[in-house]
Amino acid sequence: MAQRSSTKPPLGGHRLEELAQLAATTPRNVRAYRERGLLHPPRYQGRIALYDETHLARLRTIAALLERGYSIQNIRELTTAWKQGQKLEHVLGLESAITAPFSAEAAEVVDATELLHALGEAATPAVIARALELKVLALHGAELRAPSPRLLAAGLELIEAGVPLDAILDELSVLRAALDQIARRFVDLAARHLVDAHGDAIPRPTDRRLERSIRRVRPVAEVVVEIEFAQSLDREILRELTARLGTLAGRKKRPTKNR
Repeated sequence: MAQRSSTKPPLGGHRLEELAQLAATTPRNVRAYRERGLLHPPRYQGRIALYDETHLARLRTIAALLERGYSIQNIRELTTAWKQGQKLEHVLGLESAITAPFSAEAAEVVDATELLHALGEAATPAVIARALELKVLALHGAELRAPSPRLLAAGLELIEAGVPLDAILDELSVLRAALDQIARRFVDLAARHLVDAHGDAIPRPTDRRLERSIRRVRPVAEVVVEIEFAQSLDREILRELTARLGTLAGRKKRPTKNR
């Protein structure tokens, strides 16, 4: 269903307005950061400037430093150190370790006609709007995209199995809220035991211990959640199956009334 377009800009790149939106800033700020040397140049496809995840990570780092009270001059000094030969993520300590995305999954263009056919009568305007709100689908100009093709494919599998689309979207909303709580706990765990020990000091360029610790914690958190969820599924399936079988057995043992 999903297919890549060879005539459009690569889906891994963000245009200026989209990048600014993802980074919770403005295109004007992005241009200013570029002019001041805080943000490395984009790559170009023709006349179109395309930004990648490293630009997004840098913008989030700049925003975090500004929020903590660092001035543009302070941040410029860090970028100057980078230009003199030190990697900026070493100077900042945790930029790439913290902001690198877990998933390298790329968005894909979706054939709207095929999608509507697969959804059938469930594809009401309200449901499609909900899918866009939850970012299961996204509009980019005239294109319909799946930010996570695997998530869309999983939803279509559930629909084919007989689960209603609106029920899937409702459950996705609840599931995300629960996962946000789990993610916050892991982040808080790392912050309390790994980051707070350094106080307000930015780690020295040669001190990579904190960065290595963060890089180890991220995949471990994913493994723990995956294992615990699988075991929880096993328990819940057994519990539900036992309850259903018990109900059926009780119905069969119920004496019939003589007429």
